[in-house]
Amino acid sequence: MLIDARLGRIVEPLTDRVWEPGEALARSDRRMRRFAQLGAGRGARVFLHYGNRPEFFADLLAVWRLGACAVPIDGRMTAFEVETLARAARPRIALWEESPDPDLARSLAGLGVAIAALDEEEPAGASPPGAIALDDDALILFTSGTTGDPKGVVHTHRSLRARWTSLHQSLGLDSFRRTLCLLPTHFGHGLVCNSLFPWLFGQDLYILPPFRADLVVRLGALLDGHGITFLSSVPSVWRLALKTARPPEARTLQRVFCGSAPLSAALWRSIGEWTGAREVMNAYGITETGSWLAGTTSGAFEPEDGLVGEAWGGVIRVFPTRDTAEPPAFAEPCPAGRAGYVWVQTPALMKGYLDRQDLTDQVVSHGWFMTGDIGLFDDRGRLYLRGREREEINKGGMKIYPGDIDSVVERFSATRDVCAFAFPDALHGEGVGIAVVLDARSDEVLGGLRQWCERHLAAHQLPQRWYLLDEIPRTSRGKVNREAVARRCSELPETRLPGRRAGR
Repeated sequence: MLIDARLGRIVEPLTDRVWEPGEALARSDRRMRRFAQLGAGRGARVFLHYGNRPEFFADLLAVWRLGACAVPIDGRMTAFEVETLARAARPRIALWEESPDPDLARSLAGLGVAIAALDEEEPAGASPPGAIALDDDALILFTSGTTGDPKGVVHTHRSLRARWTSLHQSLGLDSFRRTLCLLPTHFGHGLVCNSLFPWLFGQDLYILPPFRADLVVRLGALLDGHGITFLSSVPSVWRLALKTARPPEARTLQRVFCGSAPLSAALWRSIGEWTGAREVMNAYGITETGSWLAGTTSGAFEPEDGLVGEAWGGVIRVFPTRDTAEPPAFAEPCPAGRAGYVWVQTPALMKGYLDRQDLTDQVVSHGWFMTGDIGLFDDRGRLYLRGREREEINKGGMKIYPGDIDSVVERFSATRDVCAFAFPDALHGEGVGIAVVLDARSDEVLGGLRQWCERHLAAHQLPQRWYLLDEIPRTSRGKVNREAVARRCSELPETRLPGRRAGR
């Protein structure tokens, strides 16, 4: 078997449940029998609609040991989004914490998807033989298109093991002895690196529900109560913790990562002071490269805005071109101090985007991946990020794609034009704003638009600021310039939609 049996414990602090490695493996054996009964086997895809609990990790092992591919799904998705992803990924099984809505269940059944619940009765008998291979698809992580054209990042067992091996070699295991994850397990940062890396290498994993404000307020006590030595995070967690939570007193934290969103020098320093950790690392990761790709520590030098550091298990270069038509290595890298496009070469690179070779070809060239980030190297060989070419909105580390929001709002019957964009937010880093051109502006129309969005968008995707325009600014080529729209809207009063709670 290619999944190491040298597992750590899984601890659920809120319930005091502790799963020893043998319990996780026993659950995995039982679930293998159930999944095989439902048709899972080598090459099959399995949706996991729940996460951040011990059963999730045991079920993930069961999927992998059968040679199937796991597809973690954000549990907050609407039925519309789930159906969109199911049509794209064609899963054989969908695993639910509780039975889904009957209408959604019937829709999935019509797509040939079998439903399995978290605590259903499991068949007795011998577990089916494992069928895993290094180049089998292991994980599909959807990064956009939940309401439009889905973009799923496909990782094989080979690429995942390359990421974990590089982290082991670059970071060791000592600081990961008791790892806390309070990030969602449906995206790369929380799953691949914060959770699976330490757990599969024999370290204990403490798992919490993600992004819960009441738990962030208790963070210091949680760290002390469980002797946590490592945690990864996003900046928005610290903006809340530094204001509301008492610092840990036991000072067991050895290392803290902060990633998935830009980390300012001021916040970086404050995290170090609050935690008392020896190392506070600004981690740089991309789903397509298996998340954590590079990082640095504040202990070695003074924190600076945009500072990332050095690569872990790969090569990072800054080239003046983003063109994938020719190998980027043929180009001359940008000299120190000059910004360009950040390219990466790593054995942990994704296999590609699910059934979208056209999208894969736009970012991969001869083994190099164009990240979409703008950066530069200083004369000491340290990477700094200066901006993003991508249009994603980074709300507290959760990536929100404005095109997904546009595609929902534009389907509302009274919508003539729409443009979602990011605006600065003190707590989450960025929030979701939206400009809309409507056929009418009556309370009935505005209330209908609000209900439409609440029905078809997940809560974190819902716009917080609304603006009604007569026309959406576009370039001379007819394309929307989201930054220009955001600037124009910042000069206008917000529109309050009927029935919408303030600050939502």
